[in-house]
Amino acid sequence: MTFSEEIKQYALSLGFDACGICRATDSGEEERYMQWLAENGNAGMEYMSRNIDKRLDPRLLVDGAKSIISVALNYYPHERLAEEVPQFAYYAYGKDYHDVVREKLSRLFEFIKSRYPEVTGRYFSDSAPVLERFWAAQAGLGFVGKNTLLIIPRKGSYFFLGELIVDMELDYDSPISINCGKCRRCLDACPTGAIERPHYLNANKCISYQTIENKGEISSGIAPLLSNNVYGCDICQKVCPWNRYSRPHSTPEFMPLDEFLSLDLKKLIEMDEEDYRRIFRKSAVKRAKFSGLKRNVAAISKTPDK
Repeated sequence: MTFSEEIKQYALSLGFDACGICRATDSGEEERYMQWLAENGNAGMEYMSRNIDKRLDPRLLVDGAKSIISVALNYYPHERLAEEVPQFAYYAYGKDYHDVVREKLSRLFEFIKSRYPEVTGRYFSDSAPVLERFWAAQAGLGFVGKNTLLIIPRKGSYFFLGELIVDMELDYDSPISINCGKCRRCLDACPTGAIERPHYLNANKCISYQTIENKGEISSGIAPLLSNNVYGCDICQKVCPWNRYSRPHSTPEFMPLDEFLSLDLKKLIEMDEEDYRRIFRKSAVKRAKFSGLKRNVAAISKTPDK
């Protein structure tokens, strides 16, 4: 067994659902990425326009970087909020994924260093300017769908991604040849038309952006189209045919609190900051802050069907 195979096996033993390796090199994505920025596809996410050189070339993040080890961790829930209550994106049901994925990546890095102490590297999970889905696809984990998300064949797209970039040569995987074909369900299902064309997401129209990253008022054109979403949105994933293969995760940290699963519109309207801090203490929902969540709740409570 090669050391690369040992790395993958150890990653799976840590609870990751997929692991692949590709060479660290220039992504070649500059033209596409710069066009997206020029068209303001990043909306108010100014951080997307910083450190562009590092985002496009991971070798600038890690001195002497040679390999990118990409991992995926399932978060598809065992139990879901009732359809009639305000919806939170599945990824926010449990503990903040940044902490969970990075802790596992830390252990994977320690495993590598136990065999090769001289190895240096860094690990990330949505915490640095890295083209996560691009590199995961290059490492053969799956392919980037028309909704811009990584889709793992026969597993779906409900996965957190992470990377460990190291300065050692490894055996490299190849991208897979599967793609979305003629399917356009995600484009047709998005209530705001945020997926303006295949593989192109305009964040200004995206419900996830408007309910999480947007720190101002929700756009008047988007607010009536929130489709009962108060934090994030899974519509483009729920309609994806590949997600019929989704199976509940096996990560205890992602299990939601009973109090979370009991939330309804009345409880969210009456929620005070103490309730918010208790229920979402270790959750990614903190990103929207109490004021942001209350703004979102107010927006959906004004829609005609509420």
